[in-house]
Amino acid sequence: MMATRKNDAAWLEAKKQCWLNQNDIQMAKELGMSPKQQWKAPVKDWIHDLYEKLFGSFKK
Repeated sequence: MMATRKNDAAWLEAKKQCWLNQNDIQMAKELGMSPKQQWKAPVKDWIHDLYEKLFGSFKK
């Protein structure tokens, strides 16, 4: 349970730093990404591209 709280805080920080919205974060989580991993820029486009490759389309 404590790891989830730490991870939630890390996702909130990634959200602020990378200008992500909740859908972007949800897609990143479904892709198995971590908020502490090396991100490619621009993050939002990277997440959408990967999500589309794996699942066919990204969430809007």
